Amino acid sequence: MTKRTERRSVRFGVREGCEILSAIGRDLKVSVTTDVHSPAEAEIAGGKIDMLQIPAFLCRQTDLLRAAAETGRAINVKKGQFLAPWDVENIAEKLAAFGNEKFCFTERGTTFGYNNLVADMRSLHWMREAGYRVIFDATHSVQRPGGAGDATSGDGELAPVLARAAMAAGCDGIFMEVHENPARALSDGPNQIPLKNLPKHLRMLKAIHAAVS
Repeated sequence: MTKRTERRSVRFGVREGCEILSAIGRDLKVSVTTDVHSPAEAEIAGGKIDMLQIPAFLCRQTDLLRAAAETGRAINVKKGQFLAPWDVENIAEKLAAFGNEKFCFTERGTTFGYNNLVADMRSLHWMREAGYRVIFDATHSVQRPGGAGDATSGDGELAPVLARAAMAAGCDGIFMEVHENPARALSDGPNQIPLKNLPKHLRMLKAIHAAVS
């Protein structure tokens, strides 16, 4: 396979995936989001997806931010595990300079030694105090990167605990991965919340939000 053919195959896969997500959104009457990893992916996704998500490790990539901003879609930037809360100002300035003010930041934990993350609730306050909309990623914040040796492990049972703390701290929304059977999930299983438990967690989070609003 030539490089040109490979690029075409990748782009076809992205376009096909976005069509599927868009169809799900129409059927369920909900907005949909997906990660974009390159300017080409951002351009394709911008035609179908309601909110483009910038992965944590790519959060400072200027060409990707520009491409996402120029689609006119809402953008969710996951704050890198290596960034301080106040460092997102540089990202915000780039997005605004590219003509897009419809963005938010997601806190997903900060690198804490080896194979571990820590969720600093002060980060939510500081980013909101700076005037930004802030989401808390409860499930990725309990990851243990490389903790299983050749794979990532995690503490999924703690995800609802951190979600409650983040909501009490005043964040604007919660990001959570759920699965019918996390043990069989193809990705991030150790961090995920069982689908059957989601209703009770959402009820609790809504009650906390109402109490602190």
